[in-house]
Amino acid sequence: MSTPAPGLNEVLQRTFAFPKPHFLSVTDLNEVEVANLLDLAESFVALNRQTSKKLDLLAGRTLMNLFFENSTRTQSSFELAGKRLGADVVNMSPRSSSIAKGETLIDTAVTLNAMQPDLLVVRHASSGAASLLSQKVTCSVVNAGDGQHEHPTQALLDALSMRRACGRIAGLKVAICGDIAHSRVARSNIAMLQMLGAEVRLVGPPTLMPSQVDRWNVAVHHDMRKGIAGCDVVMMLRLQLERMDGVMAPSQREYFRFWGLDREKLAHAAPNVKVMHPGPMNRGVEIDSDVADDLTVSLIQDQVEMGVAARMAVLATLAARLDNER
Repeated sequence: MSTPAPGLNEVLQRTFAFPKPHFLSVTDLNEVEVANLLDLAESFVALNRQTSKKLDLLAGRTLMNLFFENSTRTQSSFELAGKRLGADVVNMSPRSSSIAKGETLIDTAVTLNAMQPDLLVVRHASSGAASLLSQKVTCSVVNAGDGQHEHPTQALLDALSMRRACGRIAGLKVAICGDIAHSRVARSNIAMLQMLGAEVRLVGPPTLMPSQVDRWNVAVHHDMRKGIAGCDVVMMLRLQLERMDGVMAPSQREYFRFWGLDREKLAHAAPNVKVMHPGPMNRGVEIDSDVADDLTVSLIQDQVEMGVAARMAVLATLAARLDNER
């Protein structure tokens, strides 16, 4: 009998059934459940750094990636996560399918459901699309980003990166900076970080703050230096010009001058500050390359690595729930 790979027993011991049939929002989880997912993801980090990375936790399961919006990091990490867990992975291309010919989202759901997938990962430009699909299929749905609503697995991997770098999340001062209004990443991170006991600040121009931001129980700053003062983590967001209706920000040069992260502004944060960015980065717009590429402060590459481990944890626990429902 072969000896289990180092860390495999730990993975099996930590794997549990996801608390809901789908993962559509950070609010699908409570603080304890998030901590359990992060612990499981830690085990997958160790396994992913070994030569032999493949498990059979999802053997016989089919994972479909349905991305209506372009993605490199998220789609690739879900594909890797599924394959490393032993699933059969299918990447759908809506732009070259019947969807591009006018098929509705509900018709697409019915068609995909007839193929009997077990896990469906969805990214869509419309808020609520993942939730709608979850009501029309019998498989588990994972929201990989729906419009300006949420991106829950991004918040999970960001929490994993923060916890590994800072040793904790409770008590951290985290500044989320830039285009808050159009960011599903910001919405999911705010919910998860507050759940885990962090102090969250939002920093950016008034035109890029959501109209309902006063209901979010966060401090809002329009001065970058004051906003990140004393912060343990500074998370920069991409300026999403494609989602803006009209001019909501100055020129890119002026934007960087006031709200882009460089060494001078970063000096106002805590001495051991860590910098994050969900990607893709606009270098010289929201962040300076000198900061982004400095591995003593930047967690950006770490976030990419953590993305695979965090999504493995989500897929493994959703599959465990399906096993329990047999």
